Amino acid sequence: MSEQNSGGRIVVGVDASDSSMEALRWAVRQADLTGASVEATIAWHYPLLLGGYAWPPFGMLEDWDFPAQAGKLLADSIAGAVGERDRARIAEVVREGDPAQVLIDQADGADLLVVGSRGHGGFAEALLGSVSQHCVHHARCPVVILRDGKPAS
Repeated sequence: MSEQNSGGRIVVGVDASDSSMEALRWAVRQADLTGASVEATIAWHYPLLLGGYAWPPFGMLEDWDFPAQAGKLLADSIAGAVGERDRARIAEVVREGDPAQVLIDQADGADLLVVGSRGHGGFAEALLGSVSQHCVHHARCPVVILRDGKPAS
């Protein structure tokens, strides 16, 4: 489906977390209703150097191809979330950078940005603020935030 004759463009952030998988499923259902295209987007970056130490340690990363691993994670997430029937309709976008900024940039001109409420940010997310919160404050299109669908404990 080309963008010229579609019902718009939906960008969805994917990091394989439960809430991002729910966001992907929701985006595909919304695209079914509106005729929009879906761009599943994953961001990657090189490890941080903190006090002269890298995390994860560089010894673990000698043969690590970050873009390829991010692409595989994205493809596996799409297959797991929506199955083969809908997979062909989803454009896969792999970009280097801060996840929030990558999503905001990718969503420029989009009709909707869809993200999960909690990703795999862990300590860094708590320290820097959540990706979803940053997207809500800075995206130039409407933002939908999805939870993972599991009951709160």
